[in-house]
Amino acid sequence: MAILKTKIELYLEDNSKTWNSEKNNIILRNDSDENGDYIHTWNVSGLAKPNNSKIAEYNTAGNTREALKLVLGKRAKEYKELKEQLDLLYHDMVADKGDKTGEWFKHIKAVKDANPKE
Repeated sequence: MAILKTKIELYLEDNSKTWNSEKNNIILRNDSDENGDYIHTWNVSGLAKPNNSKIAEYNTAGNTREALKLVLGKRAKEYKELKEQLDLLYHDMVADKGDKTGEWFKHIKAVKDANPKE
């Protein structure tokens, strides 16, 4: 199940707002009473506080977003540093391998293949 923050982000986006612009107007809490996270404070101008059924509507999309974040995070750790990638590109260009035979392309493809988005 997607976390509350992710579902709130999606709700905001569906209503032409963003988490970054509204995060100071929303307080999420968890009282450690086994009831989970909840919206403690909602001061978003022009947008009603979502009820539990509205938040639940975003669970599937939230799961997808969170899974994608995990994949992209894993990819980021496996990619070589940018200076190393640029060096690979340079050597590929010098060797006339600016296509799918170059070492840079092979590296990027290997990381993407090992961490598919789906």
